[in-house]
Amino acid sequence: MTAVNDRMVASANLVSIPGKIPTWQQGYALRLVAIDVVGVSLAVGLAQWLRFGGLSENMASYRYVDYTVVSVGLAVLWIAALSINRSRSPRVIGSGAEEYRRVWLATLSVFGGVAIISMLFKLEIARGYLVIALPAGLLFLVFGRWVARQVVVRARRKNGSCITRVLVVGSPAAVRDLTKSLAREPGSEYQVVGACLPGPMRRDRVDVPGVGAVPTYGDESDVVNAVRITGSHAVAVTATERLDGRGIRDLSWELEKLDIDLLVSPGVVDIAGPRLQMRPVAGLPLIHVEKPQYSGAKRFQKRLFDILFSSAVLLFGLPVLLSVAVAVKLTSRGPIFYRQERIGLDGKPFQMIKFRTMVDGADKMVDKLAALNESDGGVLFKIREDPRVTPVGRLLRKYSIDELPQFINVLKRDMSVVGPRPPLASEVQSYDNHTMKRLLVRPGITGLWQVSGRSDLSWDDSVRLDLFYVENWSMISDLLIAIKTVKAMLSHSGAY
Repeated sequence: MTAVNDRMVASANLVSIPGKIPTWQQGYALRLVAIDVVGVSLAVGLAQWLRFGGLSENMASYRYVDYTVVSVGLAVLWIAALSINRSRSPRVIGSGAEEYRRVWLATLSVFGGVAIISMLFKLEIARGYLVIALPAGLLFLVFGRWVARQVVVRARRKNGSCITRVLVVGSPAAVRDLTKSLAREPGSEYQVVGACLPGPMRRDRVDVPGVGAVPTYGDESDVVNAVRITGSHAVAVTATERLDGRGIRDLSWELEKLDIDLLVSPGVVDIAGPRLQMRPVAGLPLIHVEKPQYSGAKRFQKRLFDILFSSAVLLFGLPVLLSVAVAVKLTSRGPIFYRQERIGLDGKPFQMIKFRTMVDGADKMVDKLAALNESDGGVLFKIREDPRVTPVGRLLRKYSIDELPQFINVLKRDMSVVGPRPPLASEVQSYDNHTMKRLLVRPGITGLWQVSGRSDLSWDDSVRLDLFYVENWSMISDLLIAIKTVKAMLSHSGAY
């Protein structure tokens, strides 16, 4: 124990900043206030200008003066609702969909309230004015917050700023799991800077494969000193038998004096927030994990989204589809479309349609090229410079244009717009019981695998992302994935 204390004292000289709440969060929240004020002001100003014309034409109009008052009042209510809904809380800003969800709820509550008041008191506020202000405001607010996030993520990646330093308390296995989970996202807010390991065993560090070594600073009784040494902003307590409920409560009181956040990781992985419900029972905060929902209203919503989205893509993308078909036919021998058997919902096979991007008969050449397979895990077959791909096919693959005919599969109910990657029958034969859960929902044209690296992903990461989607899918997540897919297609990262 003396050696550990000596090491902690020596390490104290390496960190001059004491543990405290990071100031970047305060500055970030203040910038969001300015973004919200500008976004709301632009929305109501644009709505008034488009609906009633410019100021010079309506200087003497009572209607224009009335709507100036309405615009100011609406803007004040809107900004207040964003604050009341805690859309700028440090707990939600900077990552995840919760921040956007709160912006959405605050906006709908304001416009719903305005509509009810207008009806009850017969104010007769012009519907055209509200129809313009609502979508314009959502667009400005969401875009402004997205830009703010990109600035923070870029700062994290370039110079390591805007980071919340975390000290982990738990077993070596729990420290490794939490560190790996936080390190998966390059722009993550949290960075593990040290660990305290409860128990009699002593070690200088915890080696985390693919990440590096996490230095240790004693056991659960040394947490406060470790916080000061590492300059941590938060302490994450993982599952451990030696730190019981009373110990965690005592630790929270000690950390409160230092203004340090206490995070408790229950060890439940790959479960999205909406499925976790905190239920206090007999004074104990129990986490209730809701069952995944694959049927009922959610499935109807998903199918309706699939039909509308696919129909729109096929209708407005018809000129592109015809141009690609002509290019494929004129530049190489073989059919325009490539059909391949894939495994869909509940393990049922279907014929997936794509534009042909390889030479005719490319399937028969797989055995000859098996030694060139670059897929990590060996289940998939991927070659970065595949000699079977035609010049036109390489361009189509670069921007994922070859997958546009799959929207026909969506209308045929074989696939969904968003879902797990459609597997080959040979891949399914190697699935274990855990991986078979991918088949509980329809495969998708895009998905978490598409917006997280595509072919650059290892087999294990691809399975993990697909299972996370299956366990936690929702309409909001589908919309966000669809939007991110556009960015992935333009950047053509992992496309080959």
